[in-house]
Amino acid sequence: MRVADKVVVVTGGASGIGRELARIFAGQEQAKHVVVADLDGSGAAAVADEIGGTSMQVDVGQEADIVELIERTERDLGPIDLFCSNAGIGLGKGIDEPDEVWDTIWRVNTLSHVWAARHLVPRMTLRGGGYLFSTASAAGLLTQVGSVTYAVTKHAAVALAEWLSITHHRDGIRCTVLCPQAVRTGMTAGGTGVAGVDGMLEPDVVAQVCVDAIAEERFFALPHENVKEYMRRKATDPDRWLKGMRRLQDVYG
Repeated sequence: MRVADKVVVVTGGASGIGRELARIFAGQEQAKHVVVADLDGSGAAAVADEIGGTSMQVDVGQEADIVELIERTERDLGPIDLFCSNAGIGLGKGIDEPDEVWDTIWRVNTLSHVWAARHLVPRMTLRGGGYLFSTASAAGLLTQVGSVTYAVTKHAAVALAEWLSITHHRDGIRCTVLCPQAVRTGMTAGGTGVAGVDGMLEPDVVAQVCVDAIAEERFFALPHENVKEYMRRKATDPDRWLKGMRRLQDVYG
């Protein structure tokens, strides 16, 4: 899908990958309008002012906020052509994290994508199609040494995107899921851990990979090429792959 003359929504758009996506969509790709949504309302407003878009303060961990984002956008700007569920958090480490931690990261990293699809898929189907983009992580394809909460919620985000692509492709709905390793964002400011083993990418580079994947309607956006090889190794010999991951655990865990 080409983004030119389309209405686009980007959550987590105040910084990092989301900000760069909004900039590319509004500038290079000449979207009709870009809505920048973020829990950081002032940050979202700054990006929207820069690109000539609209901002909304949104907590993606609350379904009501996502519904309001969709309703206001479609009421004021027209049907949403591309919804980018980009917001995410890294919270918690071990299996013994309290339910409150699990609930928070589950809502942001997984349920936010569920809610966006729940309220957009019927509309997009009636209109003959649309595009759902989600930011997951290489942790959703492999795992995250040191954080079971992140690994599990990102795996679920990838699984949801796969299910949507399988189930609703015939309805004209296309899906792309971003699965990077380390990217220079606020989430990696305190260190990358094992995610940085293959280097750190800048968010504008990652955003361009996403735009290219959307243009080609590819399911995976994989900015770190090594992830493909790791996936192949995992599928070919999972026991050997797990042994290698245990060695990484010893170093980075």
